[in-house]
Amino acid sequence: MNALLRPAIATLTALLFLVPSALAQEAQAPAGAVAMAKLADLVRWEGVLASVVVIAATILLLKLLDKLLARLGEIFAERRLLFQQLKAVFHFIAYLAVIITVVLLSFEISREVLALLGGTAAVAIGFATKDLVASVVSGLMIMADRPFQVGDRVSFRGQYGDITAIGLRSVKLQTLDDNTVTIPNNLFLQDISSSGNYGLLDMQVCIDFHIGIDQDVGLAQALLREATITSRYVYLPKPIDVLVSQVIVENYVALRLRLKAYVLETQREKAFETDVTLRVLEAFAENGIQPPAILHRTMPGLAETESRPTELAAQPA
Repeated sequence: MNALLRPAIATLTALLFLVPSALAQEAQAPAGAVAMAKLADLVRWEGVLASVVVIAATILLLKLLDKLLARLGEIFAERRLLFQQLKAVFHFIAYLAVIITVVLLSFEISREVLALLGGTAAVAIGFATKDLVASVVSGLMIMADRPFQVGDRVSFRGQYGDITAIGLRSVKLQTLDDNTVTIPNNLFLQDISSSGNYGLLDMQVCIDFHIGIDQDVGLAQALLREATITSRYVYLPKPIDVLVSQVIVENYVALRLRLKAYVLETQREKAFETDVTLRVLEAFAENGIQPPAILHRTMPGLAETESRPTELAAQPA
């Protein structure tokens, strides 16, 4: 069964278990006979069966919808992110609709019943669904504020990958090593998330290269830029920058060349990084651009000063 429809089933199960508990408490008091009768009328068993049918039909409908949108994404590749976002919206609406439908079909909601179950239900459901309600509210805020979208490449709490689904309770993230990470929605309200492309197909990629401080930095910049422009994964409409800075690497000074370029599609990020790195290393080798190394210097006159005592000691007294 679809795991994202579990909130609807959990709500139905919690209320079904709540009624027998309330009936048992009222049965101990003779004066509660009227209340017990009202509670017994709370459950509509024919509505419970109808709710099961609604849940099953919703699961089937969502599976068909997912296959349709996936197929459309393959046919219209440039609209793939749009179809993924529509999928998230349809799922979100379906979950809310199923929960409301299950409650309305399975239970008789009246003022008398609400008055009898008010205290017990508020405490029981409050404790049972505290985290769920927090996640649902956070999910609504994520959908409204949109810190990221389905298809975005996001970094959050050490996890880095693509957002594949935004649900009622959690967000699913597919990491670059093909792991699916489930993150509760309420965590996104407590921490900072970073989106690399924010709804776009292209994304900026930063790649660092280090060379010795005595190397031709101008030639190295030109080679790096040429290797990037000729890559089949680069997105040329956006700028390509090569920034140079002096850094300390393993206790010696080096020049760092930081490439900032845009990959054509987020899913090609690592392929782009590998392609550019191989091209740059080959170009550096052909043009004699050396990696960082420790340079030894000789101070003027130092050799003469060190040899002078030896010469004096060799003279006769």
